Amino acid sequence: MARPLKRFVCQSCGAVANKWSGRCESCGEWNTIVEETAPAPGPAGGGLARAGKGRLLEFAGLRGSTPQPERYRSGISEFDRVCGGGLVVGSALLIGGDPGIGKSTLLLQVAAALARQHTACAYISGEEALDQVRLRGERLGLGDAPVQLTAATSVRDIVATLERPDAPKVAVIDSIQTMWLDTIDSTPGTVSQVRGSAQALVELAKRRGIAVLLVGHVTKDGAIAGPRVLEHMVDTVLYFEGERGHHFRILRTVKNRFGPTDEIGVFEMSDRGLSDVANPSALFLGERRGHVSGTCVFAGIEGTRPLLTEIQALVAPSSFATPRHAVVGWDSNRLAMVLAVLEARCGVVVGANDVYLNVAGGLRIGEPAADLAVAAAVVSSLADEAVPTDMVVFGEIGLGGEVRPVSQREARLREAAKLGFRSALVPRGRAGTGPAPRTEGIAIDEIEHLSDLVARFQPADRPMKRSRRESPSDRGRD
Repeated sequence: MARPLKRFVCQSCGAVANKWSGRCESCGEWNTIVEETAPAPGPAGGGLARAGKGRLLEFAGLRGSTPQPERYRSGISEFDRVCGGGLVVGSALLIGGDPGIGKSTLLLQVAAALARQHTACAYISGEEALDQVRLRGERLGLGDAPVQLTAATSVRDIVATLERPDAPKVAVIDSIQTMWLDTIDSTPGTVSQVRGSAQALVELAKRRGIAVLLVGHVTKDGAIAGPRVLEHMVDTVLYFEGERGHHFRILRTVKNRFGPTDEIGVFEMSDRGLSDVANPSALFLGERRGHVSGTCVFAGIEGTRPLLTEIQALVAPSSFATPRHAVVGWDSNRLAMVLAVLEARCGVVVGANDVYLNVAGGLRIGEPAADLAVAAAVVSSLADEAVPTDMVVFGEIGLGGEVRPVSQREARLREAAKLGFRSALVPRGRAGTGPAPRTEGIAIDEIEHLSDLVARFQPADRPMKRSRRESPSDRGRD
């Protein structure tokens, strides 16, 4: 009998090595290489040389009548939004997030909501016992929902159960890292087991028309644990975000084959579980204090939804040789670029000060349209002059100091007007496109260069404050 072949697989990136080493040469991670049994090699050429001819494939054109996919709507509006309108029949969805963020709570609520609408749902737990799931359901007020519960980790048993004619239409697998296939000689959670288990469950979803929801663990870097191919196999990838100190959570779409990406759903966490937030902008601005320097309201777009958030900046003299820049909720490299443009193009001296930037509420912003709002907050803190409380700001800043237009201007302004804002500082429209449409109830102030923003916070009778550090010109004057 031939000895089984061994190989060494990195549990972080899935790279295969011929021998063990402490550091993976592909991803650079330490102590992630584990010995696994390699699958038996097939015949040369994959057996195609002696298997005969294959069947001919039929091609079709792009034009045709394809009906819209059937969806299961849970009634949880924020969850249905990020899925593109509901769970698609026969799709596979992967949701990841930090431990304790609320993944299992959300999916149990989704399963209960669907079950109450007479859609058969199964919740298969690989981490918790049935009594633990029942206790959570009772605490959330879901005890009367006809959800079918079981605890299992064998993918062979799960597939056999869901192959029955009376199988549920929606299945929650919590979590994919605890599942294992008896055909793979490695422990649960390894790259091979995660990939094989996910492939078997995705094939089941397509073959039987079952909507499968997979819970995925995340690494210390925030990415879903296991092979990267896991996110390519499924139809939808969602990330559950939020700070433990805040009472709300954000569900973000990273990939969706049946709807828009970068969509977000906002939930509020309470002792009764997660509840929808109908107006996220009002939530993020609920604790805002007016007439404070260094704060600015940014009108952003998350997916298809306009969202207003408060950006806070604090510029203070540094007590260290190297000033510190601390950023929460935004890209630190982009903050460095904005500060460099302020100094080089507008003459605003920031270099000898510590700069702290925070997006209030724990939301993460990624679009370049926040550049102008960040610059306004920084200049406001440096000049110790507050941005008008009824003003929203958005726009992209170029390296030359020019302020560039951004997309969906009207949607941003309509959301601001709905929340009572009366003025907006925005980029001037592109040349040759004519005057930009005006939004009723908002006075629009258009600028072309970042120096126009600085001039609004630097009155002639009061120069902008500088760092407490002694400049070279001051030393020469002494």
